[in-house]
Amino acid sequence: MTDIDNITSSEDFYNNPSLSTAILKERSALENKLNSFEKIEDGFKNLKGLFELASAENDEGILLDLSRDILPLDKEVSRLEIELTLSGKDDKLNAIVEVHAGSGGTESMDFASMLLRMYLRWADNKKFKANIIAYNAGEEAGVKSVTFTVSGDYAYGYLKAESGVHRLVRISPFDANKRRHTSFASVFVYPEIEDTAEVVIDEKDVKIDTYRSSGAGGQHVNTTDSAVRLTHIPTGIVVACQNERSQYKNKDTAYKLLRARLYDYYKKKKEEEENRIQKTKKEISWGSQIRSYVLNPNRAVKDHRTGVTLYNSDAVFDGGIDEFISAYLIQAKDNI
Repeated sequence: MTDIDNITSSEDFYNNPSLSTAILKERSALENKLNSFEKIEDGFKNLKGLFELASAENDEGILLDLSRDILPLDKEVSRLEIELTLSGKDDKLNAIVEVHAGSGGTESMDFASMLLRMYLRWADNKKFKANIIAYNAGEEAGVKSVTFTVSGDYAYGYLKAESGVHRLVRISPFDANKRRHTSFASVFVYPEIEDTAEVVIDEKDVKIDTYRSSGAGGQHVNTTDSAVRLTHIPTGIVVACQNERSQYKNKDTAYKLLRARLYDYYKKKKEEEENRIQKTKKEISWGSQIRSYVLNPNRAVKDHRTGVTLYNSDAVFDGGIDEFISAYLIQAKDNI
């Protein structure tokens, strides 16, 4: 903090607005972590003092109060522990999330829409801002694919834990014979990066198509050819945006998506992990899932990477995925 304070107090600090803004955000994040640590430290000292007093006087009433008071402190310790795992270069950035229906037809499209709702509710619970930017509706129900952004502190750091294949097992509401069906959907998460020198897009390498928006209705449907699709010819990466009525705004957002995708692509290529990327994007089917949502015969949701299992599927689909995310982030940190 001392080094940052010295930088921010210099006379020419605000000569570079973008750099000064980034430094101030970093300073604010460090301050929040320090304040959280000091709050936990003070809480621990208070509880320790009360425990010593209760032990000396053999006061069971105080001990009972302590057993209740320690629970919020324990939650705060767990929250800070997770926050401290988010130390990656991109963790503090906003997130771009793609959900794609896999094998399973209408069932998988309905499952994809369930995952979309789950993430939107999670973002709302976190006080994050979510914005759907591309929506490809299913023929009968659900969604074939959807892309949305989540804006908030460490949105990417949290949501990167959700990348992978998700599996649903349930009695199908679309099956007149009430048989049990298994369906799949994939989730890909990318950091939303700014226009920096790290990613240079040559406009000659980009094919631009415009088309009329289509979707579930309301904000997803426009009456003009304002939707924009960008194809990056060298890599084959395709992005689209259709949520704005202005073609210019859709194009601007699409370029932001493309920049994020290219940043992710080149970063992984540089780290010589192209094989791992291809494995991540393999067929969305048996044997590749990171999490299973089994609604029949029981109602359990299990993360296969960490072993965490929750038995309240309704709460999970209502955005209650923090326990899965926390376990994954801690495990990933321990494996470094």
